[in-house]
Amino acid sequence: MKAKTFFEMSDKELINKIAELKEELFNLRFKHAINQLPNPMVISQCKKDIARAKTVLNQRATAAKKASK
Repeated sequence: MKAKTFFEMSDKELINKIAELKEELFNLRFKHAINQLPNPMVISQCKKDIARAKTVLNQRATAAKKASK
């Protein structure tokens, strides 16, 4: 998923997306452990998507904090 997509989401949508991605990552790791995952790079992509979403949330929180000062 591209970072632009995450910037277009609201905070609640981002939080829900992070939870969804974490659940997907758990399932991918489980499949990888039992050798049913054809492409292990999907795990890396999922981790990066989680990081992108968290980065957007942190940027918004920082911007809101600076604006309130």
